[in-house]
Amino acid sequence: MKRKIKAVRSDELVFQNVSESGMTLEQVKERILAFMGKDPQSEYHFVIGTDSQVFRGHTKFVTGIIIRRMGKGAWACYRQVVVPRELRSIREKLAVETSLSQEIAACFMGGILEEMEETLLPYLYKGAVLELFIDIDAGTHPTINKTSQYVKEMVDRVEAMGLYAARVKPESYGASAYANRWTKKSV
Repeated sequence: MKRKIKAVRSDELVFQNVSESGMTLEQVKERILAFMGKDPQSEYHFVIGTDSQVFRGHTKFVTGIIIRRMGKGAWACYRQVVVPRELRSIREKLAVETSLSQEIAACFMGGILEEMEETLLPYLYKGAVLELFIDIDAGTHPTINKTSQYVKEMVDRVEAMGLYAARVKPESYGASAYANRWTKKSV
């Protein structure tokens, strides 16, 4: 049985983590704001990253969302998308990974990012910081990373969004560590 790929509306986005499943985008936003509200004087990194794994007959993509309170823990969740074919092209996989990260990042642009900033704003001079990243599962070293030839293209795509900084290996833990962890089992 073949599955069709279709555009996903924000009300169809479903997330999970080790303690919750079936979370909507709105619930994810609530969890992030609650986490930040517990310590609004801290430095935060808001990270989105996607990794993938090819299995027989399909490719599984996992996009992680992480709000990291630097030096003081994190809250994270992920979303999985299954493409009903084996994507073997490195460039195509990397392009889809980047697109999925950008899709989630776009869902946060506007209202939720403003709410995150407003949570920290009263504490700006007490150390509060919010940095936004999209982590790309690619590295720049050509002998180690087959993805190196596509790094500039993917970084340019992320930076064209305007709000998010692009990170690649070894800094891109959102994709290469967190999301990667959830790609290992087939659906």
